[in-house]
Amino acid sequence: MAETVQIPTLDQSGTIPAHLARPAGTPKGAVIVIPEIFGVNEGIRRKCANWAEKGYLAVAPDIFWRFAPGVELNPDIPEQMNEAFGYFQQYDANDGVVDIEATIRWLRGSEGVAKVGCAGYCLGGRLAYMAATRTDIDASVGYYGVMIDQMLDEAHAIAKPLMLHIPTEDHFVGPEAQAAIHAAFDNHAKVTLHDYAGLDHGFAAEMGNRRNEAGAQLADGRTEAFLIASLA
Repeated sequence: MAETVQIPTLDQSGTIPAHLARPAGTPKGAVIVIPEIFGVNEGIRRKCANWAEKGYLAVAPDIFWRFAPGVELNPDIPEQMNEAFGYFQQYDANDGVVDIEATIRWLRGSEGVAKVGCAGYCLGGRLAYMAATRTDIDASVGYYGVMIDQMLDEAHAIAKPLMLHIPTEDHFVGPEAQAAIHAAFDNHAKVTLHDYAGLDHGFAAEMGNRRNEAGAQLADGRTEAFLIASLA
C-alpha cells in the first residue's frame, strides 16, 4: 500500500513530503530510498514498492521540497535532464542530510520501526554517505554517489555499515575521485566497495536508457543482502 505522508522537519518549521510504501504485516525494518536529481519519479516509487514486497517500510522523501516540490523528471528527455541539473545546483546537501535525519526519527518514532537503513542514488548516493557520517542510521548504501571524494574528511565518523556501488566509467565521478574513495575505504572495517567495470552513472535505474540489466541485478542483490543483514 502506497501513500503520501508529511514528515516534520527537525526544527518543526515545515514538513517534508514523502512517498511511503507499506508492507503487508509488521515491517521487518525501514529503508529510506533517497532519490536522484529527478525527484520521486516512477523509478523511485518502484524501488519503494520492491522493498515493501520484501517486508520493509519504504519511504522516499522529496529532496527538492524547499524549491521544487513534487517535481518528477525523466533523465531520457534532454530538457528534463537539464532541469534536473538546475535543481542540483540549487540544492544544499547539508539541508538534505538534516531531512534524512528527520526521516529516520519519524520512522523510529511515529512509525515505531527500530532499525532504519537507506539506499541512495546519484545525489541520493552522496546523501547516503552523509547519513553514514552524520546520523545514527543503522546502515547505508550509495549508488554512484557524487562528490563523496570531496567529503572524505568525514570518514572517521562512520560507525555503522556503509556500502558504495562504483561504476568505473561514471562520467560524473572520474578515475581520480574513484581512486580517492578506494584509498580511503579499501581497508575500512565498516565500508564495503563494489566496482562495476565498464558501467556508467545510473546503471541501476529501474527503467530507461541508462539501465544495465546485469549490473543492476548484481548491485541490487548485494544491496538487498547487505541491508537485510544490517537491519535484522
